[in-house]
Amino acid sequence: MPSSKSAGMRRRSLIGAFIAAFIGLFGWRLGSARRLLPGMRLRPPGALPEDEFSNACVNCFKCGNACPNACIKFYGVDAGLGQAFTPYIKARERGCILCGKCAEVCPTGALAPFEATPEGWLANVHMGVARVNKSMCFSYHGRTCGACYQACPLQGTAILIGVFEQPTMVPENCVGCGLCEQACLHLPQAIRVIPMHNRKSSDA
Repeated sequence: MPSSKSAGMRRRSLIGAFIAAFIGLFGWRLGSARRLLPGMRLRPPGALPEDEFSNACVNCFKCGNACPNACIKFYGVDAGLGQAFTPYIKARERGCILCGKCAEVCPTGALAPFEATPEGWLANVHMGVARVNKSMCFSYHGRTCGACYQACPLQGTAILIGVFEQPTMVPENCVGCGLCEQACLHLPQAIRVIPMHNRKSSDA
């Protein structure tokens, strides 16, 4: 008959296996969540809706090499296989100047070319939408700023300015380039661009 010592070892082994399986399942769920919610990171301008973009992008890195503003970075393998080596822009570090060079070199149409004009941006660029946190914005507390307005390539269209240079966003006209977020003088930033990562084809 098995000794009590060996029986105890088997129990500990079973408990250990159960804990390892639980940790593995938790890690998988966390990884899935990270892939679905990649954070405040924007796709480059001209990007197709996320489901189409993921299928079209071949991870060639050409968009990043062509970017004269050096704002395009790439996800690593820790972001999950679905995101790995795909391009993103972190607006707080460096926004997009909307030159369109990245879309021009994209070989698959994952980034659709657009005319680098206000009309071309409004019609074809949907990177995200900027939102102002009035509780943090200097201009809403009597300290004139206006840095976000000055940085916006669509002044008077995507962003309006009021007394003390208080910014007001016009969401339907915001292309989400992130230049306002980069320019914000408040830490943490009082204006953030919410990415359009979760857009589906039916929502575009």
